[in-house]
Amino acid sequence: MLNVSAVLFAVAALGGLVLGVSGLRQRNMPMWLSIIHGLVAAAGLVTLIIGIVQGAAGSLLITSLVLFIITALGGFVLFSYHLRGKAHPKGLIVIHGLVAVIAYVFLLVGIL
Repeated sequence: MLNVSAVLFAVAALGGLVLGVSGLRQRNMPMWLSIIHGLVAAAGLVTLIIGIVQGAAGSLLITSLVLFIITALGGFVLFSYHLRGKAHPKGLIVIHGLVAVIAYVFLLVGIL
């Protein structure tokens, strides 16, 4: 399950990179990409939870989970800006991406 989680988060990161660059450049971000990014990241979060519950509960994996939950909360806030058609706060875009990258590194190291 943890390997599936890593793949799902990697796919979500690709979409997130496109969205993040678009948001920082204040360009239009496609709604369909935002939705797919969120759904794939949510699936990664669910598979990570399942992997931890199944017994792979190392401290790095739990830290990764907590950071991904924080990232998801930031993602909900960013998505609310998208739904309202408002400019996304650049600081939140950067923090969302950085926390996600840190969480992903912890996930990969925790899997090894």
